[in-house]
Amino acid sequence: MDINIMAVFFTAWGTPLTFLEFFAFLTSVIGVGLGVFGPRSTWPWWSIGSVLYLVAFYEWKLYASAALQLIFIAGGIWGWFGWGKEGARPTKLAQRTRLYWGAAFILAYFIIEPLLKKIGAVSTQIEAFGFIGSCLAQFWMIIQKYEAWPLWFVVDVAYTYQYWKQGHSLTAILYFIFVLIAVAGWKRWHQQSHAQ
Repeated sequence: MDINIMAVFFTAWGTPLTFLEFFAFLTSVIGVGLGVFGPRSTWPWWSIGSVLYLVAFYEWKLYASAALQLIFIAGGIWGWFGWGKEGARPTKLAQRTRLYWGAAFILAYFIIEPLLKKIGAVSTQIEAFGFIGSCLAQFWMIIQKYEAWPLWFVVDVAYTYQYWKQGHSLTAILYFIFVLIAVAGWKRWHQQSHAQ
């Protein structure tokens, strides 16, 4: 039996949802949800969801989101080996380090946003913000820094708005779930970072 992953699986809220988006949704929820608790097994799920969303975002002409999935896949491999069998042991960044990363974030935004306009991306401002914020949050997750979760919260709120506005209902719901997961991760990793 041949399955077309871009074929409509079902329709929700008047929006057709493909097999691809449905399975990307499921694997992503599992991967990010596991990240709150810090087991190493979060990374394979995260990577599978990223592979699926790479295809979906490219089809939707959300090029920064598509490129971001490549970073998530690489991060999933790095995270698997970086966390080790014991899982995450969150700590906090130094105040000065946060300031340096904030400055780098702003600079990168003003470089990436015009590039997205040039290549004809459907969205540029939220895509640039989300791309940079997600790269940074992913890196902080890999190196087990508590600050990843507050940043995920902000990025996921922006993406929830973008995907809902563009009619990608299931992906918008996914990112709203990510917002809730980010709150849980924020709280849990904050407590664990104090304990380290």
